[in-house]
Amino acid sequence: MNRNKIKGKIGEEKAKNYLLNKGYKILKTNYRNKIGEIDIIAEDGKYIVFVEVKTRTNTAFGYAFEAVNYPKQKRIMKVSLAFLKQEGINNRQVRYDIIEVYLQEETKINHIENAFCL
Repeated sequence: MNRNKIKGKIGEEKAKNYLLNKGYKILKTNYRNKIGEIDIIAEDGKYIVFVEVKTRTNTAFGYAFEAVNYPKQKRIMKVSLAFLKQEGINNRQVRYDIIEVYLQEETKINHIENAFCL
């Protein structure tokens, strides 16, 4: 596994623990279908939350959230709709969040709720 994949896995684990500490229920991690992948699918009260996690060690190449551009958002939305259909979930509100994880001396987490929408 290359260094970026390892960094990404560490960031996803930290994001998952962050959400659990906030009272979220984790439904799936690394959900994949033929369209793409969603890092974390969680439940937050009335919402099914689809979370994209972006991990960085610094902001030299921009902020982590900037990597979730429109084509990436569109793909995440398509994957989420397929997940909802597959699981038979149809009367729930949906939210798309981004969690930025900065791995520095002290890990910093920035949770952007409603980062984008359908």
